[in-house]
Amino acid sequence: MNKLIYIFLSVLIFLIVLLVVLSLKRDNRSYENLPKNPPEEVFCTTEAKLCPDGSYVGRQGPNCEFAPCP
Repeated sequence: MNKLIYIFLSVLIFLIVLLVVLSLKRDNRSYENLPKNPPEEVFCTTEAKLCPDGSYVGRQGPNCEFAPCP
């Protein structure tokens, strides 16, 4: 009886270790697809420009320039 418990526990520990190793390997592969230097995000100030027709435009784009007036 003791031998059967020993075998069961050995198999159980082996399966747990195997699952941990496989999950770590899977997580490691998911990081390989990420870009090495991700593009930097640009945050523009929330200023507004008054256009000749009375409307307003805000800043946009990577250089935070004012949008053209309509």
